[in-house]
This record gives sequence, structure tokens and C-alpha cells, in this order.
Amino acid sequence: MDQETLLTIQGYAKFFLILAVFVVFYSYAFSIYRRDKKGERDFEKYSNLVHDDTIESDPLENINKEEKNKEKEK
Repeated sequence: MDQETLLTIQGYAKFFLILAVFVVFYSYAFSIYRRDKKGERDFEKYSNLVHDDTIESDPLENINKEEKNKEKEK
């Protein structure tokens, strides 16, 4: 293969890699937005964690024993 063909392949590879990263990033951002709007998770309290991270602060989420058992079974 000559150098021009390699540069063309490299250009296409970069384009598709950037496109894949773009799709993954925006789908993740959309899923966060959707979960916040549905009320499944409040991301505002996670952002407040930066300002209030003392050992005396309350936990963000309380996990009961049933949820811990489900996580252990997986």
C-alpha cells in the first residue's frame, strides 16, 4: 500500500472513532437527563457532594438489606 492509501484509511478510522465516541457520550448524557426528569435519581445532590464531603454528613442514598442481598446474588 502506498502512503496516500494509508492516510485515507487513517482519516476514515479517525472519523468513525470520533463518531462512535460522540454517540456514546451523548447517549450517556441523554440517559442522565432522562433519569433526572423521571425522578429516578436526583443528580443535584451528587453535585452538592463536592461542597459537603465531611465525615459527619448524611449518606446520599440509604441502601436497605434487601437491596444489598440482591447485589450480592448478582
